[in-house]
Amino acid sequence: KMADPKNPHIVVLSHHVMVVAFNKNLISSDNVPNTWDGFLRPDFKDKKFIVDLRPTLFVAFASCPEAGMGEEWMVDFANKIRAQNPVLVKGHPRALTSIAAGEYALHSGTMYNNVLRIQQKDPMKVLDYKVVEPVPVRPTEPQMVLAATANPYSALLFLEHEASPEGQAVIDKYEPVKASIYSPGSAPASLVKGKRVCVGTDEDYSRIPKWTEMAIKALGLPRAQENK
Repeated sequence: KMADPKNPHIVVLSHHVMVVAFNKNLISSDNVPNTWDGFLRPDFKDKKFIVDLRPTLFVAFASCPEAGMGEEWMVDFANKIRAQNPVLVKGHPRALTSIAAGEYALHSGTMYNNVLRIQQKDPMKVLDYKVVEPVPVRPTEPQMVLAATANPYSALLFLEHEASPEGQAVIDKYEPVKASIYSPGSAPASLVKGKRVCVGTDEDYSRIPKWTEMAIKALGLPRAQENK
């Protein structure tokens, strides 16, 4: 399943699993939404949670009509999130560091591997996360062997190693926890085991610019203005 079914020379060796992050000293786990629609509650209106300026979470939603989401659902949800007047921050590590420092209580959707990185540096151990279903999962790190490469078989052997349990363990250890959900026993596979997932596919890469533009418009994110 790591191989692109239409372009079998391309393999995706890693996945980003999106989770909700929070400061457990500022908000209890019971009060953190258990559904994505939970962020639309009245008590979360006006600067109560963070939305990243790069709408990767919303792009993930658009890729999953089979999970009851898709383009239309994403745009409607983004419009409703906009009405909540969230805090806009660029960069997941920066936002998570702010949450760990107590500046904000809640992130509406960030990457699991970034949460673990900041947790390791969190002296107060207040940064926590919750897995919300359907769990958005984004393919990342696509790799390929070029037809004109000088050593195609060496390249294939390298990719075979990266896809093996040993190679996936290296990715989990040093990225960290960013191996493939299709690798049994990997950290992302264990995180989403038994849960409903919203998994993007290789075919979605060509649609990402369109979905990003749709999300930016619906969220009302600030845009650069050209001076004439």
